[in-house]
Amino acid sequence: MSNTVASGPASYASEDRAIADQMNRGCFCVELNRPSLSAALSRESGDPTFWETLIEARPHLFSNTPVFLPALAKEAMRAMANAIETVAQTEAYRAAVAAWAPSVALDDFGPRGVFMGYDFHFGDEGPRLIEVNTNAGGAFLNAFLAQAQGFCCAEVEQALAISPLQTFEAAVLAMFDEEWRRQGRTSPLTRIAIVDDSPREQYLYPEFLLARRLFERHGIDAVIADAATLRYEGGLLAATGKPVDLVYNRLVDFAFEQPDHAALRSAYLDGAVVVTPNPHNHSVFADKRNLTLLSDPELLRSWGIPDDLRGVLARIPRTVRVTAKSAQALWEDRKNLFFKPASGYGGKAVYRGAKLTKKTWGDILRADYVAQDLAPPSERTIRLGTETVQRKLDVRLYTYSGEALLAAARLYQGQTTNFRTPGGGFAPVFFL
Repeated sequence: MSNTVASGPASYASEDRAIADQMNRGCFCVELNRPSLSAALSRESGDPTFWETLIEARPHLFSNTPVFLPALAKEAMRAMANAIETVAQTEAYRAAVAAWAPSVALDDFGPRGVFMGYDFHFGDEGPRLIEVNTNAGGAFLNAFLAQAQGFCCAEVEQALAISPLQTFEAAVLAMFDEEWRRQGRTSPLTRIAIVDDSPREQYLYPEFLLARRLFERHGIDAVIADAATLRYEGGLLAATGKPVDLVYNRLVDFAFEQPDHAALRSAYLDGAVVVTPNPHNHSVFADKRNLTLLSDPELLRSWGIPDDLRGVLARIPRTVRVTAKSAQALWEDRKNLFFKPASGYGGKAVYRGAKLTKKTWGDILRADYVAQDLAPPSERTIRLGTETVQRKLDVRLYTYSGEALLAAARLYQGQTTNFRTPGGGFAPVFFL
């Protein structure tokens, strides 16, 4: 890990950053080529109506406008993912997160969790990590989105060259195979179930179809299954009547507590199926309470975490638990805070302190929440019809075992990303 990445805000001040900021304010010479993306997705899915039936029904899934970032930002995000994954292997950290982990998450079966998502806001000091997600969605869609940009000229296209789609595909196959091997399996991986609740009704259902096609194209049988339809008998987990080797888990019931998830929970605890990401992965990385540990420099020092890693982790906004003891001080400082449920996802039940009502505050005190120092998002100027308007942005770095797979931005209005904003949605990231 380079000293440049860990050295603090000064390292982010650069000519590349100034150029990126300028392009985010006024560059419209690169934009989404929707016919190209439509053709690519239809070709990949094997369904000529894929775009019309699935993407047009989600008009704010893709933004027309890319996001520009300095190369230093990419290195800083990678450094953060590596720092967290390194600290997460220490005994002190594991013992601390086990204190609030559900019992189903305590055993480590080996998998590291596919498609980890590290979400960042950007400011004068560079990228600041706002949260970590274990079942981060959108990677398959973003891999195609990055390839479907129209450029004003060949020189710009060459300057903003991005990794080919084949690189992403190879990395995905290697990642799932590694998860299979990490749980001690030695036979070939032959059948994967992509599992969610009512998957056809999920907003990101189109990428389930893309994932299934990728696996099938490489000789792995794949099925998209509702978790409620899984059956566990005779030591085998079955989907659509056939045994499953590995579950690509997209559920937001991170501890498999709902009755409809009982079969999956039992098979997982028995080690009868490889599940990724799994409850253990979530408890170690994505529980929001973990940020109270990772953003506490004195605690990290007491654990013997090296200076360079603590320097990187200093880019996590201070995060504390909301307790009866801390409630009054947090209420008084609420305008500088963001409140998030410990096991939340997708921006649900998240509140900016400045907009809190007494009623909502009471709800927060009765639940399990953390308070995080505000790290305001940066903005991207976009064209909306004949007008130019501002959209907030965050950037998600998809990783596996600390290694970057893909970066993508999300443009939005409001408190959190929502895929309901005109001109918003997923956007490719170009590093300058």
